[in-house]
Amino acid sequence: MSRPAELQPLFASLHAIKGVGDKLAALLTRFFGAPEGQEAIVLDVLMHMPSGVVDRRRQVGIAEAYLNQVVTLRLHIDRHQPPPRGKPHIPHRVFAHDETGDINLVFFRAQGGWVEKALPVGEERFVSGQIGFFNGEKQITHPDYIVEPDRFATLPLVEPVYPLTNGLSSKALAKLVRQAVDTVPELPEWIGPETMAIRKWPSFQTAMRNVHLPENPDEGQLWSPARQRLAYDEYLAGQITLQLVRSTMVAAKGVARQFAGELPAKVSALLAFSLTEGQKHALEEIFVDLRATDRMSRLLQGDVGSGKTVVALMAMAAMAESGAQSTLMAPTELLASQHFRTIQPICEAAGLTCALLTGKMPAAERRAILAGLADGSISIAVGTHALFQSDIEFKDLGLTVVDEQHRFGVHQRLALSDKGRHTDLLVMTATPIPRTLVLTHFGDMAVSVLREKPRGRQPIDTAVLSIGDYDRVIARLQSRLAEGAQAYWVCPLVEESETLEVVSAEDRFAELQKIFGNKVALVHGRMSAAAKQDVMGRFKANEIKLLVATTVIEVGVDVPNASIMIIEHAERFGLAQLHQLRGRVGRGTQRSACLLLYKDPLSETAKARLETIKSTEDGFLIAERDLELRGQGDVLGTRQSGMPGYRLAVPDVHRHLLEFAHDDAKALMQRNPGLTGEEGEAARTLLYLFRRDLAIPLIRAG
Repeated sequence: MSRPAELQPLFASLHAIKGVGDKLAALLTRFFGAPEGQEAIVLDVLMHMPSGVVDRRRQVGIAEAYLNQVVTLRLHIDRHQPPPRGKPHIPHRVFAHDETGDINLVFFRAQGGWVEKALPVGEERFVSGQIGFFNGEKQITHPDYIVEPDRFATLPLVEPVYPLTNGLSSKALAKLVRQAVDTVPELPEWIGPETMAIRKWPSFQTAMRNVHLPENPDEGQLWSPARQRLAYDEYLAGQITLQLVRSTMVAAKGVARQFAGELPAKVSALLAFSLTEGQKHALEEIFVDLRATDRMSRLLQGDVGSGKTVVALMAMAAMAESGAQSTLMAPTELLASQHFRTIQPICEAAGLTCALLTGKMPAAERRAILAGLADGSISIAVGTHALFQSDIEFKDLGLTVVDEQHRFGVHQRLALSDKGRHTDLLVMTATPIPRTLVLTHFGDMAVSVLREKPRGRQPIDTAVLSIGDYDRVIARLQSRLAEGAQAYWVCPLVEESETLEVVSAEDRFAELQKIFGNKVALVHGRMSAAAKQDVMGRFKANEIKLLVATTVIEVGVDVPNASIMIIEHAERFGLAQLHQLRGRVGRGTQRSACLLLYKDPLSETAKARLETIKSTEDGFLIAERDLELRGQGDVLGTRQSGMPGYRLAVPDVHRHLLEFAHDDAKALMQRNPGLTGEEGEAARTLLYLFRRDLAIPLIRAG
């Protein structure tokens, strides 16, 4: 199906708008972030939402105009006082009055005589702007609007305020918006009449007009019916897309795996601890999925140290028992190697063949592993996304486990189908994700949550200290290391920055080396995989007592003896990162500590972040707080591939609408999977309108 004809005016080039030339079109293309190789379109102007509203309806006399109020005054122009020649820093002043008092209009660097033309002496003008005071007199500096009495209707008494970019004035953008709003057609309604009536929502066309051309300030507010309707539309388009992805994953029928559970039981018996209730429940859900004919598409969420890898290993053991192979993919070779070292001894003891495939292994070793994957003698392959390169063939790939990969968007989830035609999918994340974001990014997946930590995990004492206490921190660290402890010292940057006053990992390493000598080592993301591996190996073997690092150690590094985490410039890290880093300690038998070192002055948000980390170890609570503090920021750290950020919806205001959109999209796909008839046509129009074109080919016939 091609794009509906009624949408064509919205997808027209900006050149279709009067007054838009090549230069302005190029500026707007960059500003609106149009896809590479494409220019901005009329729809981009409509989707650029106001950030606020200015109310100019207060029309009073000068005597009733108070400091910082925005007012619209009808003034009689008395005289001009231009600056003395050669003194451009002195403003041009215009003296004016009405029947209630006097006021000055102030213009800096007013050249070319335009002020005299706009405000002719002896005439009347409507002037709108913010009231200020100077030397006890009322003034308006650079009025927003000056209009003749017979053109008063052109002065916007309720004016939306938009985010701007250098070279784009608010007046120029407002003119574009007015023209763009006039192109919005009446579209088929994709929201049910009952919902529209209950929520008192306007049509899409009216909602766009109310938000961009409001007649009263309330129409443009985030909680207005018009803005809520548009936010819901954006959520609904995303949720229908995810439901289509899910139906596509499930439509390519999976294989009903048959296994008695002997191998998973053997793996469980080899563990040094018993499974938590959360792990047992997640495994039950996964085993049900594996035994079903539909393909599994499941997200396994668990806080730091909740034992996701064990759950994944037992799922892979079940797959091996059924006669098929599994892959465990990690975002970095360091993490892939760590996973391999963790599971390989258990696999060997349980009779499972497991191999690590990295990009830097000797050719002969790589050939042997590739042969083992092709003939089925290797049951589990561990590696990075390189496992999906074209030269790697599996005899029967049944399960793909993807660890800690937020960049793993809907496109990649669909692409996984290519390697194993019936591959089940398990995506794991140690970043507890608020329900809002689970629905947004993983709405196509079933979700299992691990809330408890494995028994035996030690509590972590968290303290917040100023970097001014550095000497005290060093003294305490020296005594703890002398007692046999190991510690991490994390810095935000690898090397010194010219623009940021931040201590780099290299600089801190040099300082600490003077104190701790060869007991301290450095690891960061720019080092080769082999060099990182060597340092981490020596740290794990307790040859190194203090490891200075960047966030390369944020995910998956497991050294049980390390019991101290020091994070320098903690104010520069996000809540999720701080929580992940803290989770690197508390893995052994001794009590652990996390020290957050900050540099003054602290912003209110940074204070709130550090206070949150200090007060709780509950990753899910931290994730919800992170979402509150960041507002529209992407808590997952990066935008999902195929999942654009929101333009109309503001998550911390419109979050409740996402639940509605999720339920409505699910009901729609159950009722009308082929999106047929008038209902289907309206839903397809919505997908095109919100640029979810990737979903259109996924709609199955009938």
